[in-house]
Amino acid sequence: MTTVLVVDDSAKDRRIAGGLLEKNLGWEVAYASDGKQGFEQAEKDLPDLILTDLQMPEMDGLELVKQVKRRFPLIPVVLMTAQGSEQIAVQALEQGAASYVPKAELANDLCETLERVVCAAGDRRTQRSLMQRIQTLDCNFELNNTPDILTTLVSYLQTLLNDMDLLAEADRLRVGVALEEALLNASYHGNLEVSSELREADHAEYYRLARERMGTAPYAGRSIFVNAFLNRDEVVYTIRDEGPGFDPNALPDPTDPVNLERPCGRGLLLMRTFMDDVQYNDAGNEVRMVKRAASDVSNGVRVPDGD
Repeated sequence: MTTVLVVDDSAKDRRIAGGLLEKNLGWEVAYASDGKQGFEQAEKDLPDLILTDLQMPEMDGLELVKQVKRRFPLIPVVLMTAQGSEQIAVQALEQGAASYVPKAELANDLCETLERVVCAAGDRRTQRSLMQRIQTLDCNFELNNTPDILTTLVSYLQTLLNDMDLLAEADRLRVGVALEEALLNASYHGNLEVSSELREADHAEYYRLARERMGTAPYAGRSIFVNAFLNRDEVVYTIRDEGPGFDPNALPDPTDPVNLERPCGRGLLLMRTFMDDVQYNDAGNEVRMVKRAASDVSNGVRVPDGD
């Protein structure tokens, strides 16, 4: 049976919402009088869905959404909105709330809305369970140089790592940072040939020139090729650009205190710190980064061979 936790400081509104769900859907309903009590109750007995008011003492609905999405990301939260709470509702939706129902329309819309949300959440849980059974995933991407598509790929691969339950949570975050740095390097320094020295000298000109070259031949026609190889033992990302490359042996040591504050060394430092192995090809237009599961390697900086 579907279980729903109704959170509202108004006893009357709690009972109206809960009564509709019990009578029309046959769901099991639990109640809490504010966000703090609701979150504590959810920790003790996880519901399938949380239906919450927005304006409450102790912990309001916006904060409840934040806490639930952080602690229980697969539990959907639906808002009950009253007149005057529209701005908070928008913020809550941006923070991860699944949907909303105006209190004035509970009788008409509540059951249908919550049924759709529960159905979607069930599909998501089933999909995640399936993803955790994948043993190996090998995929290839060809991207242009716009930052939006690069960050979207990072987000997609981060979702795969999470759904497949690969790596510890902290390692997943670090891998995502390293991947984004490698992709931006491939775009800005590789395909668009915008130098790190320009960034240090004139930050605005650096990005202006990059935007210009995204629409100018030959730079605009160059692609970034990404291979993502994921299994239970390791995550391997290989990123190749179509730029002229560089001499990997000429890279400055990003761990040298002299270079720590230089913008051009930050990406390389993060890549080498967060991954277990970072290797460039001889042409300098391809980098292979490896993060091993349950690695014995510390989080200290690793310098790839031949670099």
